Amino acid sequence: MKIREVLISFMKEQAYKPMSFKELSKIFGINKKESKDFQKILDDMEKEGIIIKNRAELYGIRDRMGIVKGVFQAHAKGFGFVILDDDRPDIFIPASNVNSAMNNDIVLVKILREENKGKKCEGEIIRIVERKNKKLVGIYEDNKSFGFVVPDDRKIAQDVFISKGNRNGAKSGQIVVVEITSWPEMRRNPEGRIVEILGEKGDRGIDILTIIKKHNLPEEFPRDVEDFAAKISEEIPQSEIDRRIDLRDITAVTIDGEDAKDLDDAVSVEILPNGNYKLGVHIADVSHYVKEGNPLDKEAFKRGTSVYLLDRVIPMLPKKLSNGMCSLNPRVDRLALSCFMEIDPSNGKVVNHDIFESVIRTKERMTYTDVTKILRDEDLETIEKYKYLHEDFKNMGKLFEILNKKRMNRGAIDFDFAECKIILNENGKPVDIKLRERAIANTIIEEFMLICNETVAEHFFWMNSPFVYRIHEDPDMEKLIHFSEFAYNLGYPVRLKEDEIHPKDLQKILEQVRGKKEETVVSTLLLRSMMKAKYSQVCVGHFGLAAKYYCHFTSPIRRYPDLVIHRIIKEILREGGLNPKREKKLRTFVVDASKQSSDTERMAVEAEREVDDLKKAEYMMERIGEEFEGIISSVTSFGMFIELPNTIEGLIHISELHDDYYNYDERHLCLIGERTKNIYRLGDEVKVRCSKVDIDAHEIYFEIVKEEEQEQDVHEEISIDINELI
Repeated sequence: MKIREVLISFMKEQAYKPMSFKELSKIFGINKKESKDFQKILDDMEKEGIIIKNRAELYGIRDRMGIVKGVFQAHAKGFGFVILDDDRPDIFIPASNVNSAMNNDIVLVKILREENKGKKCEGEIIRIVERKNKKLVGIYEDNKSFGFVVPDDRKIAQDVFISKGNRNGAKSGQIVVVEITSWPEMRRNPEGRIVEILGEKGDRGIDILTIIKKHNLPEEFPRDVEDFAAKISEEIPQSEIDRRIDLRDITAVTIDGEDAKDLDDAVSVEILPNGNYKLGVHIADVSHYVKEGNPLDKEAFKRGTSVYLLDRVIPMLPKKLSNGMCSLNPRVDRLALSCFMEIDPSNGKVVNHDIFESVIRTKERMTYTDVTKILRDEDLETIEKYKYLHEDFKNMGKLFEILNKKRMNRGAIDFDFAECKIILNENGKPVDIKLRERAIANTIIEEFMLICNETVAEHFFWMNSPFVYRIHEDPDMEKLIHFSEFAYNLGYPVRLKEDEIHPKDLQKILEQVRGKKEETVVSTLLLRSMMKAKYSQVCVGHFGLAAKYYCHFTSPIRRYPDLVIHRIIKEILREGGLNPKREKKLRTFVVDASKQSSDTERMAVEAEREVDDLKKAEYMMERIGEEFEGIISSVTSFGMFIELPNTIEGLIHISELHDDYYNYDERHLCLIGERTKNIYRLGDEVKVRCSKVDIDAHEIYFEIVKEEEQEQDVHEEISIDINELI
């Protein structure tokens, strides 16, 4: 056992009391010659936040000394929260206790006050374990003898000081990348040097490029990764085909969006003589090319996921693989991992399944639009074009209904949130924002991937092998109680039994509000009470899907966890199991892969959302003064957010409600006028006018259109109509 592990075990013992270096040296028999190395081990463990040295210079395990480790999430106003590694509630950090930490830094926190009577747990940051903001993006402002960079990220409260020799030719007003050379201390700003000039504000593409740099998203692949990919042969050796199950004759198709280029899943459906369905889900065998530890794998681990921004994709793998040799393009041989499931049509249960390595040749590259035309619209021209597949698509539609019914019956929560499609012109300017259609073809593929992911997860759970699961833990009970009170006030009682909830009870609420004006609001509030889904080496189930076993198996081109479990699956299939040494190594690796994948997924979501928010703000900039119908989607102490039918959201600040003083009722989520008793409730329909847009902050502001203004508009419309008739 390593000395670090021995030290941790020793300090975790109940009888252990914090000890000095001298006392620990004596207990572990460290002589003078070894003392320097022993001190370094203690110093390293302290820097990593594993152990703590207190003011009396005594060492102890941090958890037993009231110290916790987490990620600091700063607020623009100076305070922040520390998100812990485990599932404990966040810790509130007042501005006075931030102690020079910056947004996303990994920190150690001393608990000052535990959570009590609705007040959050409060703490003080005592050490920064790891600085995350090594580079920042911002606007350079120049003075005669020095300059400074104002960070684009408003969560970074301090400007970065730039000495005359470190400005690197930057001019005032330019958007730059600054590398931090000296971290902030009490009353002293961080210092840095400019390493890249991105351009002038307003330059074409600079807005999205700024977000890419801000989130440290990689724009290009390192040379060694590209070189490695270039050397991979696109030809599949006959020996590889011979050792796999040949599925090139089956009728398999891909069904994706028109713009998709990384086609990593294909499906096939047939009806067996016994009346059961045989569903085949065939996934690109990326792991054949991206071997454990090779340059492609190391880069894929670092990226974790592909990031889909509006006008570009930042792929997890080079295009030669993602759009080429791994993509299941039509009428070409491709290596795959296939999962066949025999499904009983009476109850939707998988009665038999088989998972194996295969070689496939898809028949068509179908789009959601065309499959929807065939199944929903019964478009004769499209049906004729794909006549030989028509029966297969009809069977897919029937199987979807069987599987969906089964999933709904067990209580899966189906959030039917509207998603928007932002249309950009050739200059990257948003010209239209409309709802994205979620048609029958989309839901068929979603349902097929869900049942496949469940089947694979359950198979390897019972094999007790190392694995990466996709988990969704039970909701936060405090938030759920708050949601149940709100739903009850709307006339939708929620059954909470002894601090337990079944997803079916929440599903019923969504079914009851479907199609009603409060649907979006109830769905949003319920979603906020849920935990975030994440990756884990431990299978604890997926609450939202009401599934005991779930994983991500179906997208290895764009998600690292899928790639990891493909490798494990293939290794078990080939070897018949894992030897103890290999199993131990994989059990350690899946912990790291789960955490890295969860972190990179969160980063990708933040970047994608920020680009959307930017373009929505840009779109509304051209519509200041225009009026819209919307609903109150969120109510806070400082105002209310209004969501338009196309998903654009804007704030009406409480100071803009001029007809009265309004008080916030947290329990009922509404604003109540002191004098008029006028109430603005969550879910109410309102007419608003776009009053202001802050492009830099990606924020949109609305104001209420008063009733008399609306009446005046009606009179003007009637007048115009009469004049037109005369």
